[in-house]
Amino acid sequence: MPLKTASKAKKKKIFVLDTSVILYNHNAINSFDDNDVAIPITVLEELDNFKKGNDNINFEAREFIRIIDKLSDKRTLSRWIALPKSKGGKFKVIMNENSELDARIVFGDNKADHRILNAAISLSVEFKDRKVILVSKDVNLRLKAKALNLSAEDFLTGKVKDLEGLYTGKTTIEGLSSKVIDGIYQNGWCDPKEIGIDHPIANHYYILKNTKNSALGFYNQNSNRIERIDKRPAYRIMPRNAEQVFALHAIMNPEIKLVTLQGVAGTGKTLLALAGAMEQRRDFKQIYLARPIIPLSNKEIGFLPGDIKEKIGPYMEPLYDNLKFIQSQYGEKDKEAKVVSDSLANEKLVVTPLAYIRGRSISNVFFIVDEAQNLTPHEVKTIITRAGENTKIVFTGDIYQIDTPYLDAQSNGLSYLIDKIKHHPLYAHVRLEKGERSELANLANDLL
Repeated sequence: MPLKTASKAKKKKIFVLDTSVILYNHNAINSFDDNDVAIPITVLEELDNFKKGNDNINFEAREFIRIIDKLSDKRTLSRWIALPKSKGGKFKVIMNENSELDARIVFGDNKADHRILNAAISLSVEFKDRKVILVSKDVNLRLKAKALNLSAEDFLTGKVKDLEGLYTGKTTIEGLSSKVIDGIYQNGWCDPKEIGIDHPIANHYYILKNTKNSALGFYNQNSNRIERIDKRPAYRIMPRNAEQVFALHAIMNPEIKLVTLQGVAGTGKTLLALAGAMEQRRDFKQIYLARPIIPLSNKEIGFLPGDIKEKIGPYMEPLYDNLKFIQSQYGEKDKEAKVVSDSLANEKLVVTPLAYIRGRSISNVFFIVDEAQNLTPHEVKTIITRAGENTKIVFTGDIYQIDTPYLDAQSNGLSYLIDKIKHHPLYAHVRLEKGERSELANLANDLL
């Protein structure tokens, strides 16, 4: 078979990465198979501004700088350097940010995004026989690139393709015989095949119905049975619907080490996680309740006045609201109400920004991560890989309520986790759909 000539051979593409891609995943340069990767010098300048701090973007910036430093060694970055972790791709820094079609003039501003566009355009002029593609998590930058007739794409690594088909963790089966439903109540279980399930999923939840009765159950892989679930409270927080019953069961089940709860505001995700944690407080050394801080105007909390508690107070207030609600289920003199206050005082229960968890050991800990949709897939992985013996992690969030500019419903860490870990025997997921906060809150979710 004759060899392909150079003209017929498939040309490698050149992907130009902007700052948002690096801050999303510091290892992004190794994600383009055998194609070449370039970054404009302006991106290095921007990363220099992000290298200090404790947030995830600061970590990503530092890690990328270390990778490039190791990659360059005694070589110059303005020439193509082989990427050892890719499939034959090369890397370089684009020094030329001048082009005949000048984005700075077109858009009337000499800002970093426009210099990055110029760098990509100059590369496309230099390599006319190869396709040059700008890769960015910034949708507006991608639109500007396309307006300049430059190919632009989102960074798709870690992005869930079928969002509508995202795992829900539960199935409703109707039309079952009274014999099946009665048998579940009498025996406490049924065979999966009795309800038409040939290949059951570990820790999957079921709403089983006929015209008269219904039952709730989950598949226990150890017993190979659909086991009935009863409605039970945790720290006097009683689940109000089937999904909340499933969620609390997953939170309270010691065989399940990783739980994700996804749903809109008011569905009870954080409240159930915290109530379940308090109910099991004797089984763990500590309870961590953490959430990522999303600063206003991209300013770090160091810009805010006051000491550290005063700085983070406004961000943590929703978590304290849930604690107060749990306390309100008891009288002031009840010891259970005092346990919550004492747990906070002696740090048995720790409410903290997620960035402050970095570097800590999370062995023997019940770890709740709130607003997990604002995390990147890499950050979610980092959290889980820190789990030691007897640690349980619960991620809660709404994948459609993203507060960071470079994440969306498909690329955030919560969606990624649900999609990648589904069906594992250590994992359970529940999508909560019914709001239970108030009729007014439900009205806003449904109609606004």
